[in-house]
Amino acid sequence: MGTIARCGIERSEPVGRRGRAFDTLLPIVSPEGIPDEQFVQDVRRILESRQLTNGTFVRELERAAASYLGVPYCVAVSSCTLGLVLALAALDLRGEVILPSFTFHATAHAVAWNGLTPVFADCDPRTFCIDPNSVRQRITRKTAAILAVHLFGNPASVLELEDIARSAGVPIVYDGAHAFGGKAGERQLGTFGTAEIFSFSPTKLVVAGEGGLIATRYRTIAKRLRAARNYGDAGDGDPEARGLNARMSEFHAALALGGLGGIEGRIERRNRIRCRYESRLGQIPGIRFQQICAANRSTCKDFSLIVEEQQFGRNRDWLLGVLRQENIDVRRYFWPPVHRQKLYRGMGDTRPLPVTDYLSDRVVNLPIYSSLPDADVDLVCEAVFRAADVAGAKATGAGL
Repeated sequence: MGTIARCGIERSEPVGRRGRAFDTLLPIVSPEGIPDEQFVQDVRRILESRQLTNGTFVRELERAAASYLGVPYCVAVSSCTLGLVLALAALDLRGEVILPSFTFHATAHAVAWNGLTPVFADCDPRTFCIDPNSVRQRITRKTAAILAVHLFGNPASVLELEDIARSAGVPIVYDGAHAFGGKAGERQLGTFGTAEIFSFSPTKLVVAGEGGLIATRYRTIAKRLRAARNYGDAGDGDPEARGLNARMSEFHAALALGGLGGIEGRIERRNRIRCRYESRLGQIPGIRFQQICAANRSTCKDFSLIVEEQQFGRNRDWLLGVLRQENIDVRRYFWPPVHRQKLYRGMGDTRPLPVTDYLSDRVVNLPIYSSLPDADVDLVCEAVFRAADVAGAKATGAGL
């Protein structure tokens, strides 16, 4: 997999602080790249044009995104989930789709909406992305496709996965909801597989309000997708396939287009925040992090740490409660994993997923967004240090 990226920020000692870390709630996310006056002017232009969908801004967003990603075709849609649904539908699949369970359930929903059977593979304990070895073990004659996820913006093992797909003679599609702007080696995510689908919802690095984008290298796929997002109608009123209304509005496209220009700076800032967290919190026994291959670039859409109860002294849920008392918005992405959710229990291949279960029961997601000041990052770290002091006292039998 290659070497793991290391951060070079000096470690600092925890600073004591009385009371809560924050007087008001520190959110886990904050919408990014939102244009101000320019967007207002764009809205006026849209209203004056009287064309609210399939207009200038949607086409310009598709062109600009294709240029940025280095891919021939981009198709804007109303959400990443519908993009996944339509991308799988465009492949006319029958049978099983191999995908990770350690992901947002919308990944599995896209498989189910197409009448396909999800087969859950385990994830890599270092990268948290789908494990190619687990994928190999689940390939059968019923396998119709592989659906991989760039989890938290960290690129999946694209080259190995594509070799597996090629050997099995099946397409591979990527759920890149977290990953617009990520890189696997020198290549932008969006240039791999049959298609990669990105999200522009409010928690992402490019925000359309709601919206998504499908990137593909294949003209035929792009043509099918443009019809599919418009009820399957390619323009002659005589649809050849069942489509949906998955069109992105001009307003959403204008918002995303306005935020596209600053994507590089936001990715760089998020990676600096990741390094700051890792440099400080890496001092604590029982805390470890998602690993990013040194050759790759993560968008750091989310920042996660894993709490090893035996070394830390308390479990993940205890730490979540302590940090919430400190007015820090923290989450457990993703718990429960999809294979343990009501809709998908016992579906498809039911072999155990030990790494997925292990990570899902231990993950904590901390605030990260490009406008988050270093001072607030440090206050979050100090809150974790205080929690570790208490947890460590319990672990060593000291009185509280």
